[in-house]
Amino acid sequence: MLRALLPVALLAASASAFSFGLNPGAIAPSAFRGSAICQPTDAAPRARHAGGMQMGVKELRDRVTSVKNTRKITMAMKLVSAAKVRRAQDAVLKTRPFSDTLQKVLGGLLARLKKDNYDSPLMNERPVNKVLLVVMSGDRGLCGGYNAYAIKKAEKRIKELNEQNIPLDMVTIGRKCSVYFGKRQNVVTKHMIGNAPTAEQATGIADSLLATYLAGDADRVELIYTKFTSLVSSEPQIRTMLPLSPTGIESENDEIFLMTSKSGQFAVEKSSTGKVEPEEFPKDMIFEQDPEQILSAILPLYFNGQLLRQMQESVASELAARMTAMQAASDNAKDLVTRLSRDMNRMRQAAITAEIAEICAGSLS
Repeated sequence: MLRALLPVALLAASASAFSFGLNPGAIAPSAFRGSAICQPTDAAPRARHAGGMQMGVKELRDRVTSVKNTRKITMAMKLVSAAKVRRAQDAVLKTRPFSDTLQKVLGGLLARLKKDNYDSPLMNERPVNKVLLVVMSGDRGLCGGYNAYAIKKAEKRIKELNEQNIPLDMVTIGRKCSVYFGKRQNVVTKHMIGNAPTAEQATGIADSLLATYLAGDADRVELIYTKFTSLVSSEPQIRTMLPLSPTGIESENDEIFLMTSKSGQFAVEKSSTGKVEPEEFPKDMIFEQDPEQILSAILPLYFNGQLLRQMQESVASELAARMTAMQAASDNAKDLVTRLSRDMNRMRQAAITAEIAEICAGSLS
């Protein structure tokens, strides 16, 4: 009789064990060996281990999802910056014919008036007792080291002027440099640069710089901007804007950078436009106005055009730097997703292997 009831008792014990198996804390490993159900306290270490394994997998899965969403944002910001770079290039190309024509006329007038010893307050050199330093930066971050390099270049120039005991005032164009130098230097005026500088915006800034220079409040106006070199590099430059130099007006070979896409990747094509030659006026040409008056009217216009061009070039450099930074962030996010997914799969496989080993050990006992 006892031998007949023994298989039934073992089957009941096994069924009870598997019915309580839904709760990891209510069953001990010995239940798989046909023993009685133990107290929950005896199975607590194994339950904590299994719960920590499952919680780790869940956290990794959430983090993978978060990184993937972040990568989507960085890729979108890269594409937006690329579109803005192309718009900035179009703006530069649209203003180039006017700038070239103005430069030709200006060079021809200067060549015509060289023999007359033309005297202009915008071209006269004078002792430097005070400098007006104009610094350009971006309005926003997430563009790599673009703003940091411009600010570092300005600090280096400020140190050089301080060593020479030359006082200076500052005009900032861009929110980042305005915030940085607002509490460190004597900032006269602050301007925003935006993503698409306009002629009206450049004219307003140029008029204030000309008024400061002509009033004698500054003996030299220097500009710190970022020259667009390529999509992965840009170089801060210092340029003396005032007084204007006759030799500086005759520009060297100019370069045009056009962003294109090849095989699904962004690239930059560089081309040279050659030197703009001065216009040659006939010797018997009669001007309705005195050439000196014409030149005095053209010089401020030329200064406005040069300032607008530097602003456009700085904006193009900022957008290219942001596009490069977002591309690097997207690549890093992709690598991070790969590593996190590998760790998550390893943890899941380890948990599954441990459970299979326990089941096998129980069935063989």
